[in-house]
Amino acid sequence: MKHALRQTLVISALSMTLIVNALANILPINGITTGERSDAYPTLFTPAGYVFSIWGLIYLGLIAYAIFQALPAQKENGRLQALAPWFILNATANTVWVFAWHYDLIGLSMLLISIVLVSLIFAYRALRTAEAGVTRAETWTTRLPFSIYLGWLTVATVANASVWLYQLGWAGFGISSGIWTVLMIVVASLLGLAFLFFVQDFAYTFVLIWAFVGIAVKHWDVQLVAISAVVAAALLVVACLLRGMAPGTPVKQMSWQA
Repeated sequence: MKHALRQTLVISALSMTLIVNALANILPINGITTGERSDAYPTLFTPAGYVFSIWGLIYLGLIAYAIFQALPAQKENGRLQALAPWFILNATANTVWVFAWHYDLIGLSMLLISIVLVSLIFAYRALRTAEAGVTRAETWTTRLPFSIYLGWLTVATVANASVWLYQLGWAGFGISSGIWTVLMIVVASLLGLAFLFFVQDFAYTFVLIWAFVGIAVKHWDVQLVAISAVVAAALLVVACLLRGMAPGTPVKQMSWQA
């Protein structure tokens, strides 16, 4: 992909995503907001509404990435070249997901958010294929936003799957929805620990903490879920503190690189 074309397509794909996501709630698309569609499916893994404000931070970060990768000095950046196709796919799937979600095509939305997640995983890997030459600017404008984005998509994909299974009337093999939610919190927590200790990605783990607190806030009346979410968040906070005190950690260097 030619450098100028790559840079232009990234900006175009992000612009399309931002516009559609804004219109989704301004119009709103199909007469319902994104949050109202979510509220129509009362699943226990869905966090409180304020938690979704993290999208604002994510999109600000992606705008910073789009600007950074468009700079003349970044034309030959191999990491950004490898990242671009995956981001364009990611942004396209994100945009189409909005329509599937608003028109209550939950099965299709599950497929699309899976594409968003998988493409994001490949984008995340592309940023870590070569560590040499990673600048502070690249860390803050690209690595950090994609870490936050991946952390949130981990949560959003599980939440979307919960909605899909709820719509299908899945009985959970006779296991209560509360137990399933706790299991999902445990799995997500293990992912957070893996990213923290093996990739040294604090931002990813911080997002999970944010989500778990939101789950506890929304479902405080369901003690099993609320307590599990609070405990998981607390354990991740402790893990972050312990990892942050270790010699040579990225936090001490103001960097999120692996």
